[in-house]
Amino acid sequence: MEAGDIGTSSKKYPEAPRSETVDVYHGVKVADPYRPLEDPDSAPTRAWVEAENTITNGFLQAIPQRDAIRARLTQLWDYEKYSPPRQDGGRFFFTYNTGLQNQGVLYTLDAIDGQPRPLLDPNTLSSDGTVALAGTVPSDDGKLLAYGVAAAGSDWNEWKVRDVATGKDLNDRLQWIKFSSASWTPDGKGFFYGRFPAPLPGQDLKAANYFQKVYYHRIGSPQSDDVLTWEDPEHKEWEAAPKVTDDGAYLILSIAKGTDAKHRVLFRPLADAQAAPTHLVGEFDAEYEFLDNDGPVFWFKTNKNAPRGRVVAIDVRNPQPERWVELVPQAEETLDGVDVVGGRFLANYLKDAHTVVRVFDLTGKHVRDVDLPGLGTAVGFGGKRRDGQTFYGFTSYSTPATIYRYDVATGRSTVWRTPTLKFNPDDYETVQVFYPSKDGTKIPMFLSSKKGLKKTGANPTLLYGYGGFNIPLTPAFSAGPLAWMELGGVFAVANLRGGGEYGESWHQAGARLKKQNVFDDFVSAAEWLIAEKYTNSSKLAISGRSNGGLLVGACMTQRPDLFGACLPGVGVHDMLRFHKFTIGWAWVDDYGSSDDAEQFKALLAYSPLHNVKPGTCYPPTLITTADHDDRVVPAHSFKFAATLQAAQSCRNPILIRIETKAGHGAGKPTAKIIEEAADQYAFLVKILGVETKP
Repeated sequence: MEAGDIGTSSKKYPEAPRSETVDVYHGVKVADPYRPLEDPDSAPTRAWVEAENTITNGFLQAIPQRDAIRARLTQLWDYEKYSPPRQDGGRFFFTYNTGLQNQGVLYTLDAIDGQPRPLLDPNTLSSDGTVALAGTVPSDDGKLLAYGVAAAGSDWNEWKVRDVATGKDLNDRLQWIKFSSASWTPDGKGFFYGRFPAPLPGQDLKAANYFQKVYYHRIGSPQSDDVLTWEDPEHKEWEAAPKVTDDGAYLILSIAKGTDAKHRVLFRPLADAQAAPTHLVGEFDAEYEFLDNDGPVFWFKTNKNAPRGRVVAIDVRNPQPERWVELVPQAEETLDGVDVVGGRFLANYLKDAHTVVRVFDLTGKHVRDVDLPGLGTAVGFGGKRRDGQTFYGFTSYSTPATIYRYDVATGRSTVWRTPTLKFNPDDYETVQVFYPSKDGTKIPMFLSSKKGLKKTGANPTLLYGYGGFNIPLTPAFSAGPLAWMELGGVFAVANLRGGGEYGESWHQAGARLKKQNVFDDFVSAAEWLIAEKYTNSSKLAISGRSNGGLLVGACMTQRPDLFGACLPGVGVHDMLRFHKFTIGWAWVDDYGSSDDAEQFKALLAYSPLHNVKPGTCYPPTLITTADHDDRVVPAHSFKFAATLQAAQSCRNPILIRIETKAGHGAGKPTAKIIEEAADQYAFLVKILGVETKP
């Protein structure tokens, strides 16, 4: 059945609330007729949301394969999920999900091979699994646990403190925390954290977040007594992440002013609470990630004069750049992260978007590489310099994470936990290809499918991308793509410019005035898949979330002829106003701002909302968002959906699925994840005409 035969007439879409709003940017008038949808709580918006969900649910419920897809996704999701353990005070802490629990449970162990004891079960904090852990930080002696919780997917966290021995909470309650962890003092009497001023009533999900401050909280005292440690009232965008050094000698403050990993680092002796933090290094010119210290000599991972990253030693008594000592020089691969464990640097590199881990001694001499199971992603390797062992998880597109125990001295990895699966990973394969983008740049792409896939030119194919914020896409397991592969589909992941696959130069090649490169890379991936006879336009779907939702929105408005279906998730679609909501101002690092005349022209040229053209036949589209998304506010998706529906010239459906009691994605309960995935894959099965077994 052709997509054009299954559409929804534009006359059947609900009437969205409108206004005559026109903004003027640098002399250019830009209409914003659906501005009223920016108020998610108004009666007209709520009525529109309900009407849209009714249409979408009706469409999805009529798909015969939907129940079977949901059932199979549920089976595939039902496997044990472990996090790599971390060690503090002789105890071990890890999360474990039996399979279909809405949230993973935090466990503790007195010995790594001992009997696990549940310490914190977030599933008991709400009836529907919508309260999630947002961070867990044990004290150095392992006796207390600071932890954050987030409700309904919000970025706002409330932090509490639990006694590890009794499993009971103390009276501590810290509010209005966002994008901050906790860092304990060695005595276990308190910790540093960052928080924002309390928003005005009713503005907590959309007001811009500025003027973060760092406080010290003493256990047992009310938040109102917390000691202000750092603020900068002259720079509202500056945010500081506090870190107490493992030797307990210093407090480090890593200051950022947006999403770019460019820092200004301050420090002070921890014991001198009256001392003002001293500037050590950085003026937002490069990344400076503190790793550890040997007395007054601090070790940093930095991309200063090394766009793919290196490790340097800086003596705080003589911190001039000409006195830095390079320990681990820049390599051909991108340095993604470094941990100091067992008297070694454990350096995690990206080699063409998959993991390579190298071990160096503290002088920078290469000791060995970690022997990994194959083409995939390794995460973990946390710990302290005195720890003799660490743990990591390894995953690929067809294999969930197995947790390994790594002996730093011998280099031996042994399996600590491995999940039991309801499928055979050996039935699938992943290959990496490289294709040319519009300007000739070579772009890597992973292709995963059942073994023995034939290039028929008609394989249903799902192309996924992100391309932003220096974030790399590396191989990782997800039940949704596996279910797609079971149906005979190809799952393609393109490693676009703007991401972090090849370091800062790769990132900047897809940022601000060069953002169009990202869309060109994605379109070129689609064209390559068609030219190489993997698929054709009618069988090709594209998907992405957040910045990836912007990617899908931009590509479908630039090339509506190229795709058979589009799945933009929680996307940034209004590129002229994104910086006016919650933390959106921080994205100016990557996108630029409509406040700047030159950047405004570039943004207007690709902004999905502003490039929808009436009278165009757009591909069948299922937009997804959530009413509690306070990172990419749902107004982006609301306005994009209303504009597409009004402009659509053919019978291809333009649908929007609006989740309730959920946010941008972090901490989303398993049940809601499965429901959304089932709806998306059912949509693709119907639209692309995927044959399924009866």
